[in-house]
Amino acid sequence: MLNNKWFACATLAIAAVATGCSSTGDKNANAPAEAVKPTTTSQGSAAAAPSGKTSVSTPAATQSIVYFDFDSSDLKPESKDVVAAWAKYLTANPTAKAQLQGNTDERGTREYNLALGERRSAAVSSALQSAGVAASQLELTSNGEEKPVALGHDEASWSQNRRVEIVGQ
Repeated sequence: MLNNKWFACATLAIAAVATGCSSTGDKNANAPAEAVKPTTTSQGSAAAAPSGKTSVSTPAATQSIVYFDFDSSDLKPESKDVVAAWAKYLTANPTAKAQLQGNTDERGTREYNLALGERRSAAVSSALQSAGVAASQLELTSNGEEKPVALGHDEASWSQNRRVEIVGQ
């Protein structure tokens, strides 16, 4: 009986910690109203920013990740839409900024993966600048293998971790 109570308490404690660690807050909660970017409505048109201005909307979350092949920093053909969407937004909003966060899978040394993540960020930056985005609007970082989105140890997981996330600021 005592073991069942201990198990139930431990399970509830783990659930409480896991729930408390999730992030559901609005990233723009503390941003000034004019800095909050507009979003796209379900019909695809730009919604008005809180300041009442209408501009090109930030790309959807699904259009904010560029994936790479193993040990490569070459852009894949399917990344063109993501780059084009962000280039359109950033050129239409010259005061907007984006952080390019390079990531790798777990294979390779920490140092090698940090360098590879940086090369991947630089490749996306180069593509954006070729499309007219000012270098001053871009911040490049590398997480290496430190921030995986998939925790498995197989190709399906690794392919999700080989990415650059474009985060609007």
